[in-house]
Order: sequence, then C-alpha cells, then structure tokens
Amino acid sequence: METDIALQKKYEKLLPILDEHTARLYLASEAESLGRGGKQRVSRLAKVSRVRIDKGLKELNNRSLLNESDNNRRIRKAGGGRKKLQEINSDLVEALESIVSPHTMGNPMKVLLWTNKSLRNIAKVLNDKGFAISYVTVGDILKSMGFSLQVNKKTEEGGKDPDRNNQFEYINETSLLFIEDNQPVISVDCKKKELIGNFKNAGSEWFPKGETPNVKVYDFIDKELGKAVPYGVYDVAKNDGWVSVGISKDTAAFAVNSIRGWWQEMGHEKYPFATKILITADGGGSNSSRSRLWKRELQVLANELKMEIHICHFPPGTSKWNKIEHRMFSHITKNWRARPLLSLEIIVNLIANTTTSKGLTINAKADETQYEKGIKVTDEELKGINLTNKDFKGNWNYIISPKT
Repeated sequence: METDIALQKKYEKLLPILDEHTARLYLASEAESLGRGGKQRVSRLAKVSRVRIDKGLKELNNRSLLNESDNNRRIRKAGGGRKKLQEINSDLVEALESIVSPHTMGNPMKVLLWTNKSLRNIAKVLNDKGFAISYVTVGDILKSMGFSLQVNKKTEEGGKDPDRNNQFEYINETSLLFIEDNQPVISVDCKKKELIGNFKNAGSEWFPKGETPNVKVYDFIDKELGKAVPYGVYDVAKNDGWVSVGISKDTAAFAVNSIRGWWQEMGHEKYPFATKILITADGGGSNSSRSRLWKRELQVLANELKMEIHICHFPPGTSKWNKIEHRMFSHITKNWRARPLLSLEIIVNLIANTTTSKGLTINAKADETQYEKGIKVTDEELKGINLTNKDFKGNWNYIISPKT
C-alpha cells in the first residue's frame, strides 16, 4: 500500500490538471481502492471535503450520471465554489489570532490563557463571540496561518558565563593530553536516586502475555528499604566504569570514596604507572566546585595515592554534556527498564551486567556506609589543602597535590 507521503505527492500533481468532475471521480476511486478509512485518508491527504468524495462515489455507482454528455457536465470555473471562511470574514481571523497568539501569554484577561487551547475549546470561544465555526475549520484556518501542534523544547540550559565554550575546549584539550600520556581521565557524577522496593520502573520490556509485573500504585518510600544512591566513575579512554551504590546521602565523602573504590578495584590495574588523575565533574552536587568537603576529601585521597588529582568542572547548566551521562548512565537505565528494583543486590547486579555493543563494561558494589550530612570544613582546614588553581578559570580548574 502506498504511503501517505507518496499519495499526497500524487494528488498534488494530478488534481491541478483535472477538471472538477474528473477530479471527483478520481478521488472517489482512490477512496474505494484504499478500503476502510479510505475516504478520510484521501480527504486529509488531498485536502478536499468528504462531501466531494461522496458525490464522486455516487457518480461512479450511477451509470446515468457517469454517461452525461460533456455539454451537460458542469466544470467549475477558476475561483468557483464556496469561499473559505477566512477569506470572507476578516474579523474571524483577527479573533482567532488574538486567542492563540503567543503574545497573549501573561495577560490574565485573555479567555484561553489558563485553558488548554484545543480546537474544540477555541471553536467554543469563537461561537460565543458570534462566529459560526466548527473545530475542524478552526484547525484548517490555523494551518493556513502557519500554526502547528508543537511541544516544549529543552533548549535553555542556563549558565551565562562568557567562558562557557572556552571551558569545554579546555576540558577537551586537557583530557587529550592526559590520555596521550596514558594517565587516567575519569568522568564522575551521581545518578538519580532510586526507590528500593516493588515500585514502577519506567520503560517497557518483553514478558509472557498476561504476566506483566504488578507494582505498587503509589511511590511512597519504603522506610526499611530506603533509596539507592548510585555514584558512578567512567573511564573515558578505556570505556569502562565503576558504580558505588550507596544507601545513605550523596555527600562529598561518598563521592570521593566512590573514586577510591574505582582506583582500588579497577584503576590501579589499568594504569600501573599513573602519576596523576584527571577528574571531570559537574559544577554542583556532592562534587561541587564550591564544596570545601569535596576538596578536603580529595586531599585525603591524593595523600593515599601519592599522586596529583586534577579537577575540571563543567560550567553551570551543562551537566548533560558530562560523558558519564550518555556513555554509562543512559545504558544502565535501559538495562533495568520496566524492572522493579526490589533490593540493593538486584540494583548492583543490574548495573554490573550492563554492556553495550561498543564494549562498555561496568563493575558495581554496594556501599552501606552511613555518610553524615552537613559536615563543615573550617577556614583553617581549607588553608591546609594543597590546592593550586589553574591559570584559566581557577575556580573550575585546579590541582590537589599530595602533602609530603
């Protein structure tokens, strides 16, 4: 069966060169050949009324009408037929535009400001104003005016720092230098917290018919099971990762301990001659560029590993560009879609069994430590951190060196 696009192109080519009668018969035969729903489909694609198609079907099935002489057959002249409502009533177009125009936003006196602007609602308002119009005609007029159904677009990322693009270039150049020198580059972040228990998990999965898992109607936290807090570490060069699944708070101590876990379980084996580590992280959260505790805990880690820790933060409002988001977290989400996360063990296993065709592998481990929230780092402690700000955007790019 021809696609809608192919049919529409065919109608656009043929109809302009057919007279009224021939076009009617042609559209009617098309509707018949398409079977159930054919009239509606032809009407929509050819932009003609179903009344016109119905008339053509009657003529096709009435041989006497079909055999009329050419002299008796009426052919509509150019410009003939009923005028469109918008052509004969400029007030209607003006009233319609005042209702749907984006410029009405913020004006509480506009009739549909706080109401869904469906075609039926718009038609009702117009009828209340004295215009006799159906919702179908409203849709036709809106299309002719250049309106279309649209959804919200996520384009406003926030963050107006003039050095935003330069920071991305700096992160990229620094990462390449580390990778060329066979030094580890890791992208870190905390994934969305997940309720543990028999709760709905987004997505769909194949199950035997009639055996769809039944889950709780309401997502009220189970106080005994709590929430899972997955903090991830993604190795940019090796395309593998580590996830510490906590049950406490997403604190800076938890974040740094997750990095420690990655190094102990994976990093030191893959980079036996490493002398420094580059961490790329968001500008907020537990690994915030302003967090004193984050820096203090990294100092402890640098002392343990006896190597420099370089940190580059992404500009505000650009967290989705952190590589861990689309190279690791997105695949974890796909792997556990439609599966209730019944226990911490299930969550760890689902994460650890996430793979991709491009070779991604992930190790995961539960971290059942109870991390304290609200720890304050004094000015004296902050001064004791062996921190060096980089020349470019030192508040986003800095080094924490081990203390000798």
